[in-house]
Amino acid sequence: MTRAALPPARRAALTMAVALALASPAAAQSPGVASLIDRPGPALAPTRSMQAGDRLADGTSFTPPPVVITPRRPPARGEAPPGPEDAATLLADHVELSGNQVLTASGGVVIWFRGARLIAERVIYDGNAGTLAIEGPIHLSEPGLAGTPSEAVLVADAAQLDEDLQDGLLTGARLVLARELQFAAAEVRRTGQGRMTTLTHVVASSCQVCASDPTPLWEIRARRITHDAETRRIHFDRPQFRAFGLPIATLPLLSAPDPTVERMTGFLQPRFRTTSGLGFGVMLPYFITLGDSADLTLTPYVSASRTATLGLRYRQAFTNGAAEINGALSDDDLEEGTRGYLFGAAAFRLPRDYRLGLQVQTASDRAYLLDYDITDADRLWSGLTLDRVLRDRLLTARVGRYETLREDEDEATSPGLVADALWERRVRPALIGGEAGLQFSVHAHQRDSGADIAGRDMARASARLDWRRSQVLAGGFVAAAQARLDADLYRIRDDSRFDGTEARAIPIGAVELRWPLLARRGGAAHLLEPVLQVVWSPDIDDEDRVPNEDSRLVEFDEGNLFALDRLPGRDAVEGGLRANLGVTWTRIDPAGWSLGLTAGRVLRADPDPAFERYGEVLAGRQSDWLLSATYSGAGGLAIANRALFDSDLNLSRDELRLGWLKPGFELSAGYLWIDAVTEEGEARDVSELTAATGWQVAQGWKATAETRYDFVADRAQKAELGLEYRNECVTVDLSVSRRFTSSDTVRADTDVGLSVRLGGFGRPRDTGAAPVARRSCLR
Repeated sequence: MTRAALPPARRAALTMAVALALASPAAAQSPGVASLIDRPGPALAPTRSMQAGDRLADGTSFTPPPVVITPRRPPARGEAPPGPEDAATLLADHVELSGNQVLTASGGVVIWFRGARLIAERVIYDGNAGTLAIEGPIHLSEPGLAGTPSEAVLVADAAQLDEDLQDGLLTGARLVLARELQFAAAEVRRTGQGRMTTLTHVVASSCQVCASDPTPLWEIRARRITHDAETRRIHFDRPQFRAFGLPIATLPLLSAPDPTVERMTGFLQPRFRTTSGLGFGVMLPYFITLGDSADLTLTPYVSASRTATLGLRYRQAFTNGAAEINGALSDDDLEEGTRGYLFGAAAFRLPRDYRLGLQVQTASDRAYLLDYDITDADRLWSGLTLDRVLRDRLLTARVGRYETLREDEDEATSPGLVADALWERRVRPALIGGEAGLQFSVHAHQRDSGADIAGRDMARASARLDWRRSQVLAGGFVAAAQARLDADLYRIRDDSRFDGTEARAIPIGAVELRWPLLARRGGAAHLLEPVLQVVWSPDIDDEDRVPNEDSRLVEFDEGNLFALDRLPGRDAVEGGLRANLGVTWTRIDPAGWSLGLTAGRVLRADPDPAFERYGEVLAGRQSDWLLSATYSGAGGLAIANRALFDSDLNLSRDELRLGWLKPGFELSAGYLWIDAVTEEGEARDVSELTAATGWQVAQGWKATAETRYDFVADRAQKAELGLEYRNECVTVDLSVSRRFTSSDTVRADTDVGLSVRLGGFGRPRDTGAAPVARRSCLR
């Protein structure tokens, strides 16, 4: 093996690896190729080198093209001579330098230059003519880019380049991009000082091609591909798409961006959709760039004589935020007139850690959002938000308007315009210890109706001061003391039952005692912790009561068992003397699984009227028993169950959740049962099952399923099935869904969707699909 460092005048000649690795790959990369002409037999299978008379992709015979050698050009004015960093490293079995300035390297030739590596059988540099002749097989790559999207490997039979390594000819070239998309061309010609690169008789595919099975799943053939390095576009002449070796479609011309372009105007992946309401339809998005920071996507959607829809998405990025607008207009025979929706959102970072948010949501009707698979939301909100979150303080404000799409809600009597603001500060007072907080908040809402009671409007200003301190006592006991003072001022309008102005102040005090006990047995850890909490707050008199607008949904679980107030809002307040009792037990096993149990109950000196109206499970002098259990296994299985029952063991609520995650399988399921007697406004019991699962059927195949079943109505509310197949060159996604519920405005509907994506053109999104079914060649 010989290692030679060449004089500067000849070093550039041996840096051909750079031009070949950086120029030729860019000429063939295209995220949207479509290629070729009829030719019997495969075009990408490993074969011998092209010989005169061999047939090409378009059926013509191969004739070795003449090579025009460009004379040596003089150095350009002001051009600096090659420096040490331009030196190339040559490794070869034999290196010969003849007297007529011809250098010949042969036998395992390897040339390194600026990160590029050229492997060839023979390299001849003619100093007089200023040309390089390379004999193959030739292998060009950049090892530093291995495994990245920019990786490119070029294999050719022979090459002839000028001294600048800009213009010249490669024959029998084969290019692989990012280990996925491959091109095979009879020749590659570069002109215009490297700007224009033309590939002749080209075949492209990202499928595995083997000598025993040389026909790829799909391939694109073209008579000629031209790449313009300045505009970064690739132009195809007579592209033809083939599947399983059979011609599918041919276009006269096609233009696409090269792989270095992240955004460029053009068509995106189409989507095929069939629904029982709209019939078969096609969506064909068209992407339009509007500078470096904005774009627009127009999506025509046409179905079988049922709808004509134009969808729109506008996005723009700013130095301190981003905005996006989505909308559509439709003319269909499902409803009279023009239907549509408009959703918009924006978020901005402001000075001093403030964040501003804007949102717009409106729709012609709820059925439109379901018919066109936009969202299943039944309430829309438009407004502004302002937030600031620091370590010890919080500021949040929100003002906007709600639009209800529910059939059982009247737009005029539902709170439409709603505003909220909250400021909170946390401190650690040195004098009394512990942690204290100060909070101010305001709330206001307005209804469109002016009717008495039903059209009630309210505004509230509140202040809260709270403090908590805990201390470890002898014997391992942990004691805590809490205090809180709430003050509210209400302004009420359009409700004759209340005065126009109401004011109240409510103090709350509590003491708490915990006794955490830890034991180890057989390698497992056991933690037992009984808790006693005594809370006092004054009973709420009739003159202190205000309309309850924000505390109607009452929950009782292990999260609020030891809360000072279990009513979720500020309008209704828990009062009286009460004791919160609970005990938790946790086992942590060295095998990796854990089990936890929590039991608790609330005891009262006197019944609280607030829970008589809004929370049956907490009503009376004794609340229902709370019992919850959790299990977490080392194999990815997690189970949680929460039950509420009275002293006679009559079950009032039960909620079961199950999750299982392991390689090739995932499951999330839940069951909910609620006694209608314990829930305000419920005319019947609730008994529902929800489940979603996904599993790898086989290598490359993934199935998904989702359902929601109402046992009281004895019918499914919705069901979805999905099947995806993905190998190294194609992804096929099939989905079927059925919405069973129907009403005066919402129709039962079946939706079937299909999308096909060819690998190698653009970066695929990570959808969590099954591992790729990558085929391999048998040797």
